[in-house]
Amino acid sequence: MSEEENNDDWAAALDESGGDDDWAAAMNEQAESETESLEDDDWGAALEEQAAADAEDEITEDDIQSAPLEYLEDDSVGFDGDNPNLEVIMDIPVNIAMEVGSTEIAIRNLLQLNQGSVIELDRLAGEPLDVKVNGTLIAHGEVVMVNEKFGIRLTDVVSPSERIKRLR
Repeated sequence: MSEEENNDDWAAALDESGGDDDWAAAMNEQAESETESLEDDDWGAALEEQAAADAEDEITEDDIQSAPLEYLEDDSVGFDGDNPNLEVIMDIPVNIAMEVGSTEIAIRNLLQLNQGSVIELDRLAGEPLDVKVNGTLIAHGEVVMVNEKFGIRLTDVVSPSERIKRLR
């Protein structure tokens, strides 16, 4: 069948079914039903009613009352500029840790570790250890043996003022 004959068949089929007139009628019918549904819209009416109620309930300055406030006295042990009163925190226990080094590995590699495995760290042999208190660096040091126990000799300590600044 040629393209011309195929186009003629389509034209004949459209003529039999009413063609564009049926589409136009359907579109008009759809538009009319949408217009009617907008007029009968309960939601639109409810929203208008809510907006009117909100306008009635609006708070004005006459509705606001001020409450009397009592003046509070500062009886706390405070911070005196450059001389903080540290006595209040002297007996608080903290965790101190010496960090040889660290590295990042995938969980897959972590699960493959067993006795005798070696993990390469980000530090060279002989480099000082980090001394951390609650995760905050306070000093550097080197490992020593004291009565068959490990210890650390501090080689570089962060100044007290720097330590206080890091706590804030």
